[in-house]
Amino acid sequence: MQTFVRLISRNSHNLLKTVKTAEMKTMTCKQLGGACELQFNANSFDEMAELSKKHGMEMFQKGDKDHLAAMNEMKELMKTPDAMKTWFETRRKEFEALPENA
Repeated sequence: MQTFVRLISRNSHNLLKTVKTAEMKTMTCKQLGGACELQFNANSFDEMAELSKKHGMEMFQKGDKDHLAAMNEMKELMKTPDAMKTWFETRRKEFEALPENA
């Protein structure tokens, strides 16, 4: 766990607030079923999945062929709910097993 000190400004009074956060972990787009080595940093798997989803939507809008192919693979996986659930839980376990970033 890491400790940060954050400066908060309220009505022209500055306050320092100590915030403890869990260490972030890193996964790549490819590790999350995508097509590139872009790294995502997050404190939780749900946050990681959301970052990946946002990136996927950006790549879809750009028409990136490699990402579109990866999305089609995911689409096929989604046709079988148990397979999708297993895939998702495997990624979650991979996230949990990752070391925290230094």
